[in-house]
Amino acid sequence: MTDLIASVRPAGTARAGRRGLTGRGTPPGVVLAIVLTGQIMAIIDTNIVNVAVPAMHATLGASGAALQLVVAGYTIAYAVLLVTGARLGDILGHRRVFLAGVALFTLASLGCGLAPATGALVALRFLQGAGAATMIPQVLSLIQRTYTAPGPRARAMSLYATVISGGAVLGQVLGGLLVSADLFGSSWRPVFLVNVPVGLAVLASGRLLPAGRFDGVRTLDLPGLAVLTPAVLALVLPLVLGQPLGWPAWGWALLAASAGLFALLGFVEHRVGRRGGQPILPHSLLGLPGMFAGLGGLFASMVVFGGWLFGLALELQDGLGDSPLRAGLTFVPCGVAFALVSLNWRKLPARYHGRLPMTGFAVTGAGLVWSGLLLHSGGTGGDWLYVALAVIGGGMAGAFGALMGRVLSRVPVAIAADASGVIVTVNQLGIVVGIAAFGSLYLNLAGALPGAGRPSAFALSSGHAYLGVALCLAGLAVAGAVLALAHGRAAPAAAAPAR
Repeated sequence: MTDLIASVRPAGTARAGRRGLTGRGTPPGVVLAIVLTGQIMAIIDTNIVNVAVPAMHATLGASGAALQLVVAGYTIAYAVLLVTGARLGDILGHRRVFLAGVALFTLASLGCGLAPATGALVALRFLQGAGAATMIPQVLSLIQRTYTAPGPRARAMSLYATVISGGAVLGQVLGGLLVSADLFGSSWRPVFLVNVPVGLAVLASGRLLPAGRFDGVRTLDLPGLAVLTPAVLALVLPLVLGQPLGWPAWGWALLAASAGLFALLGFVEHRVGRRGGQPILPHSLLGLPGMFAGLGGLFASMVVFGGWLFGLALELQDGLGDSPLRAGLTFVPCGVAFALVSLNWRKLPARYHGRLPMTGFAVTGAGLVWSGLLLHSGGTGGDWLYVALAVIGGGMAGAFGALMGRVLSRVPVAIAADASGVIVTVNQLGIVVGIAAFGSLYLNLAGALPGAGRPSAFALSSGHAYLGVALCLAGLAVAGAVLALAHGRAAPAAAAPAR
């Protein structure tokens, strides 16, 4: 891994790469390793808790609603505060804010692992999400500022994309291993305590990171944040809690309110910019050629990824009766294929690079349909299922990884923090929407929605329910390919000089 990280060091830019950008003589590969370690901690925690829920229920006697908040509290706080965390990095310095986020995340993880009751655990999960939202936007900002040349930046982004996918898979596997091991009779607690030594190691190496502060004057966009925060909360809260609670009326009301708040946000941000302020959604970012299409493609890829991960996990555990550990291990071929493609796609001839996002979406769609056909009759799919999952992982790497690199390559360094907050928020919202929409679709098709009582007479078998989800996700992958094509046809913006 050390050699791999080192390989993304910008060639021929020793002064800029080692001293001009890091400011501390730190090799860029070391900076990348530190920030990606923080990134993978946050990604793992979006999945690792899921497999520990039954053990929490047994040891804490938590209610179903409380357990839902333990799982969802992290995601809610994470999604709502991401854009704010990005702007704070520009104001206070990316290293300082990154390390503050790591410290908060580590401390909250320790508290979660030692929590004596459900109420404390729920509160600490929200605090843990706030820590993740503080540190994660700084990862992209520091990568953007450390790797300014297109080639090295693209290779660094390939590692970033690999960490996102690998963390999602590793979270399920690691959670199953730790809960099954029941270390010293600690049951579910190690799923949180495992973050503590990792977080302390990142904090100890933090002095090697560049400061990364914005060169000019940065201020918080208070009017924008006053609208954006409730808008994201109104969107995320019902999406995360709606399906477990049977989609109550307040959830639909919040979704409707979020649409109005996002429309209001556009008006507010326009006024902030016209009055000489610094909007959190600046025109300098959203006005870049093809940016809306690129963000739409990234959103589509994360909806597909999140919806597929959750839908297949339901099918493996509820439909086929797999244990959490076995279900997690089933995803390993997907993670391996994602990593291999993400780290090596740049070795293809340059003339193919522009087509890779569209091709990746198409391959992902084909793999989804294949996996659905393998499982639709109630069988396990045999060894061919692992091949199909590898196809999905490889396709997703080409779609998401290459598109992410292309979108970021058009972002000037001066607005890297704003881009980080927006892109990470779009990705996170995509995963939330995918899980909520396609998890509900699976449960609805299988006749297993909460509050429905016995399965409907019209309910499909679990295998047919998964096939329905896979076909819908494949259709969304086609839409992602169209958006990626539109982004690729936009005239590339001139790269801004490094600051």
